[in-house]
Amino acid sequence: MRNPYALALDAQRQAWEDAAEAAERLQVAPDRAETVNEVEVGQTPSEVVYEENKLELLHYEPQTETRHDVPILVVYALINRPYILDLQPDRSVIRRLLEAGFDVYMIDWGEPSALDRSLTLDDYVTRYVDNCVDVVRERSGEDAINVLGYCMGGTMSAMYAALFPEKVGNLGLMAAGLCFAGEGGVLELWGAEEYYDPEEVTDTFDNVPAEFLDVGFALMDPVANNVTKYVRFYENVEDEDFVGNFARMERWLAEGIDVAGETYDQFIRDVYQDNRLYENELYLDGTHVDLANLEMPILQIVAEYDHLIPPGASKPFNEVVPSDDTEIMEFPTGHIGMSVSSRSHAELWPDVCEWFEERSNGTDVEGEPGVPEPEPEEADAALAEDVDVDETGEETLQADGPAVEADDLTDLDGVGEAYATDLREAGIETFDGLAGADAAALAAETGIAPGRIENWIEQARER
Repeated sequence: MRNPYALALDAQRQAWEDAAEAAERLQVAPDRAETVNEVEVGQTPSEVVYEENKLELLHYEPQTETRHDVPILVVYALINRPYILDLQPDRSVIRRLLEAGFDVYMIDWGEPSALDRSLTLDDYVTRYVDNCVDVVRERSGEDAINVLGYCMGGTMSAMYAALFPEKVGNLGLMAAGLCFAGEGGVLELWGAEEYYDPEEVTDTFDNVPAEFLDVGFALMDPVANNVTKYVRFYENVEDEDFVGNFARMERWLAEGIDVAGETYDQFIRDVYQDNRLYENELYLDGTHVDLANLEMPILQIVAEYDHLIPPGASKPFNEVVPSDDTEIMEFPTGHIGMSVSSRSHAELWPDVCEWFEERSNGTDVEGEPGVPEPEPEEADAALAEDVDVDETGEETLQADGPAVEADDLTDLDGVGEAYATDLREAGIETFDGLAGADAAALAAETGIAPGRIENWIEQARER
């Protein structure tokens, strides 16, 4: 047993080191405040080619000389600004599509005014989306185009494709809420008819305030949203790149937009509470949104750790459509991570681009920059594995070799459930995977302090 005096000296020494580290962090605070205030988003050059009410249709400048014949229209949700898909140059879905040779358009819905309270899903789907599709068709000379919908925009895109199948050549649905029969997670539970009446909200506010929605989303993971992320910010305040990434996300989260009251009522009741889209019982503007019309190729991009739209709220949809060309790409990340994480851009989006390329007139983009392939690293063995479920229902990691059972990372000192979730989202499911990871790369991916990760790697190597 160590001498108590020696233990006291060690504690004092650690306190001095912690104080010195805190002082160093405080010294960079003014510079980091400037970084936060001056951060830029949505930097990919574009022009507005169509406007209607608050809506703007953006057309992005091409990044390649040769482009695929069939353009892509990106349809985002009504509850946030769409620049989450163009957050920064190295984490921009828009740029990945452009670099793959696509002609890219995206709808920026703007924010509804009090006069827009009566706008319904009918207006958004059968009027706004349809008008934008027609503009893209006319500009490209194509009768049918690619449509890629994200979140609520994916739900609306599925509705649109069922109503106007002749105008949609290929349909991509990204973290789209399509099926709410008990697998829709916390939002489905909170929004259930016996607990929640959306009309009480819209009768009070008219349009649903962004702040009201933000509180609900934050309460889904209150510790991570209100405590953990700020602890990580403090731990990484000396890293200017981390601070810039953090500031962009915080800006996006703070710039939510209100939702038109009637649209909110209709979406909650018809899609969440009554599950009418999945049950093929939905009508818009008196017209049946008939899933029997969905014969075009359909790609679902699903986030395995999505707490807003769990996989169970998306994947069953492919089973009720007649298309003989359906695919699901399930990736180990979260709802937002699929559009902004570096790993998603390195591993997921090349596959998404390839899927669209194969179905966009077969036009090759030769001699032009495409989506960059990740450099081989020692960490690839840990990061490239896909999570699967064996016949017993146990979660395993499926690699080239035999299935390996996932370890309980919370057995490591200092790893709570929140940190374990972050590690899993970065592809670390086992002690061996953690032991072989690169601390710096994993810190950049998760936002966890490198010192913490190095400690966990040492513990994993001792097991």
